[in-house]
Amino acid sequence: MRTIRVGSRESRLAVIQSELVMEAIRARHPEMKLELVTMKTTGDKILDRTLDQIGGKGLFVKELDAALLDGRVDLTVHSCKDLPMEENPAIPLAGFSKREDPRDVLVLPQGVTELDPTKPIGCASARRTVQLKDLFPHMAAAPVRGNVLTRLRKLDEGQYSALVLAAAGLKRLGLESRITRFFTVEEMIPAAGQGIMALQTRAGEDLSYLRGVADEAGALCARAERAFVRALDGGCSAPIAAHAVLEGETITLAGLYVDGAGQVFRDRVSGPKEQGIVLAEMLANRMKEGNPCLEQ
Repeated sequence: MRTIRVGSRESRLAVIQSELVMEAIRARHPEMKLELVTMKTTGDKILDRTLDQIGGKGLFVKELDAALLDGRVDLTVHSCKDLPMEENPAIPLAGFSKREDPRDVLVLPQGVTELDPTKPIGCASARRTVQLKDLFPHMAAAPVRGNVLTRLRKLDEGQYSALVLAAAGLKRLGLESRITRFFTVEEMIPAAGQGIMALQTRAGEDLSYLRGVADEAGALCARAERAFVRALDGGCSAPIAAHAVLEGETITLAGLYVDGAGQVFRDRVSGPKEQGIVLAEMLANRMKEGNPCLEQ
């Protein structure tokens, strides 16, 4: 009997996401044995500084990557938006899940119905901060670290007037009732890969067990969005957003980019779904040059 050891961060959300993938594998391959291996990453341990101050999103995957490379686990499951944009060919991304709700949401403290202008809105990315300025120009934004449950505790303790979180995480945690408002993907363009789980393995492994588990639409959207951010040299702290939508054979990618002078560019591009990466790079290059990107 083949055993697949699945590596995950220790957070409740990460475990739930890994278990969703494991259930999908079991449903198609009941003969396989699956084991969950959890670990705390550097990004989970350092909570008193923002991610750009301590090395970026790679800190959420470093320990999991090491476990893959030395054979302690065979598959790792990540929130796609937490992954660095550059891939290590020794541990490639082998597939992506079907996308959950990609939207960002506003969460108020329990029992509260309006924003308190004396307290900041807590958000964990420059991408959200930039877009919040347009939506709530009278409100300040402040960084918030920790997993979803930790952030909610800080909110309910009175540290923030509200939080901006990903709808997907709250839904997977069974906390959809905490959502006060859904932002449209036009109001707040999501992070690249938001709502999608990424599956990572060692190069050269037999991946037949992932057939029917990985989702083609999720992969096409995730790879286009990641290509857009990568083309803009975007790391964790860069105010960059990307959201792709498939309609039949067409992929449409909306992007947001803030240049060094603070100028905000928003635009979109459409074309054949197989050309998502090329379209994403074209959109990024036009934005980088400071030119409006004409829809293709």
